[in-house]
Amino acid sequence: MAAKELKQYTLEEVAEHNKPDDLWVVIDAKVYNLSRFKDLHPGGISVLTDEEIAGQDATEAFYGLHRHEVLERPQYQRMQIGTIQGEQPVIYSRIVGEISDVPYAEPTWLSQGYHSPYYTENHRKFQQAMRRFADEFIYEDAQAREEDGKRPSQNVIDKMAAVNLHAMRMGPGKHFQGLTLMDGLVKPEEFNYFHELIITQEIARCGARGYGDGLMGGKVIGLPPVLNFGSEALKARVVPEVFAGKKFICLAISEAQAGSDVMGLQTTAVKSEDGKEWIVNGTKKWITNATFADYFTVGCKTEDGLTVILVERGPGVETRQIKTSYSTTAGTAYITFDNVRVPVENTLGEEGRGIFVILSNFNHERWVMCCSSARSQRSIVEECLKWATQRKAFGKPLISQAVIRSKLATMIARTESVQSWLENITYQMCHMTYKQQSQKLAGQIAFLKSYSTRCAQETAKDAVQIFGGRGITRTGMGRFVEHYHRTVTFDALLGGAEDVLADLGVRQAMRAMPKNARL
Repeated sequence: MAAKELKQYTLEEVAEHNKPDDLWVVIDAKVYNLSRFKDLHPGGISVLTDEEIAGQDATEAFYGLHRHEVLERPQYQRMQIGTIQGEQPVIYSRIVGEISDVPYAEPTWLSQGYHSPYYTENHRKFQQAMRRFADEFIYEDAQAREEDGKRPSQNVIDKMAAVNLHAMRMGPGKHFQGLTLMDGLVKPEEFNYFHELIITQEIARCGARGYGDGLMGGKVIGLPPVLNFGSEALKARVVPEVFAGKKFICLAISEAQAGSDVMGLQTTAVKSEDGKEWIVNGTKKWITNATFADYFTVGCKTEDGLTVILVERGPGVETRQIKTSYSTTAGTAYITFDNVRVPVENTLGEEGRGIFVILSNFNHERWVMCCSSARSQRSIVEECLKWATQRKAFGKPLISQAVIRSKLATMIARTESVQSWLENITYQMCHMTYKQQSQKLAGQIAFLKSYSTRCAQETAKDAVQIFGGRGITRTGMGRFVEHYHRTVTFDALLGGAEDVLADLGVRQAMRAMPKNARL
């Protein structure tokens, strides 16, 4: 079908079309005929027939009320009939794969003219590929699924599997053996935690918190115990199909009676009479991805203490959806285990020593959440900077108000400090063994997560104040701010509550306190 030919008009010609039945406007050098749309306008016909709108350049008025993406919808694109002679559009939406030129919208290492000691040329090429991938394949699905609550689309999961993104989200390790990463862009032996940081932050840019968890977030925390503590036979059976996006796994630790108190778990596992099976009974609550999971990495109370067991979906396993503040696309569920029989070969680690399996998983889980939190805060800073410069109040741009600049200053400072601390810890992770990370970084990562999520909540509150009523409206100009404010507390709770983690950091520090230290 041939593209519609657009005519060129002068502003004077457009001004002649200023009546209800003959209504044109100009938005960013583009001429739109709204004559048939006026009765459908959500804000009423009077808005469009105002003498400062009808037949006039309504660019400023439009962007004071609407996001640019509105003009990109097919039903509104069809209303464009021409352009203004001698003028070119200057406003654009996100360009696939492009770096934002809004100040502080990108971390320093991606900002033009700045430098970083942490990122190599390979990291930069990897980031470019990951951004294009997220923009092309993930973003639109994230917006749709966050809204309708359905599981992330299988075609997205398959595209991620094709470049082995599911494997890369587990961090560096032996599990890369035989895999081609991002079409060969990075060699398995060169992949490090900065590559994983890039993956997490590019996905977080989608601004859909529930979808971010739904996109196999359960695998990020549920599969490491299998990789690190499962038998070779178990890994050979489970890992490939999870990496291929054909099966899903989740981490099932939290219960109604025990959240941060892992030792208080009530779910039990006892041996069958012949000793060949575990019989699991109990419940788990707030388990991410559980509604569609095929495997459950379950913390159980056994005769010798805590034991972690990989339970497969089957007889006796029931999952019921839990509706939380974010979308049901995350698959959050309540799980019931009723005399579920599991082969003892599915035991992860030693019997009775499951606490070490669980604790070894926490550092990476919390670090991933810090990566996501840092990037999400930055996206909100970008939203607020754009809004403050285009929104007018009291006859002036919002940014002219000192109180708004003050809020933006603290938002930017928090975001930059979180990213800087995160990159420092990530560098340490790249130069430490897994055991050294557990010894040296448990406290630091706990501190960072507590700090970053507190910063995030302050930024969310400030953003709502800057956006006003739009910041509490689920659609329109402030939809990303509203969503962020509504879901920001998830990061403050998942992986350990802020106060619990802050206390952990101090207790870790006290372990290293010299006995002879005195004032």
